[in-house]
Amino acid sequence: MGESIIARCEAKGLRLTAPRKTIAAVIEEADDHPDVEELHARASARDAGISLATVYRTVKLFEEVGILDRVDFGDGRARYEDAEREHHDHLIDIATGEVIEFVDPELEALQERIAERLGFRLKGHRMELYGVRRDRKAARG
Repeated sequence: MGESIIARCEAKGLRLTAPRKTIAAVIEEADDHPDVEELHARASARDAGISLATVYRTVKLFEEVGILDRVDFGDGRARYEDAEREHHDHLIDIATGEVIEFVDPELEALQERIAERLGFRLKGHRMELYGVRRDRKAARG
């Protein structure tokens, strides 16, 4: 990842209030995919004056200007991640909600070949796989 979220906000001419800086720092430190309520909990732990409405407005603004990507893992909650994170795909355990980020060079090459075969030059993609962990005992048998 290149510039910090705060630097990208400044480059886009966004006014950076103290709450926005706190929310940006919380997002930058996240190694998961928090929803707005989780972002609010983390931000308000640092600054009790940050309201849920402020987090909603800030996330919406960051999404609109391309700083955040919204992801939906089928659980009815919009989650967010830094738009400039390294490319990765997601595997979601539908039983627990666990989200595993992964990169598979073979899968990436296959997607390129499919796009080319269909007459496209791939500019990007988002992949989410949904499953449940196999029973390890049954998997051995």
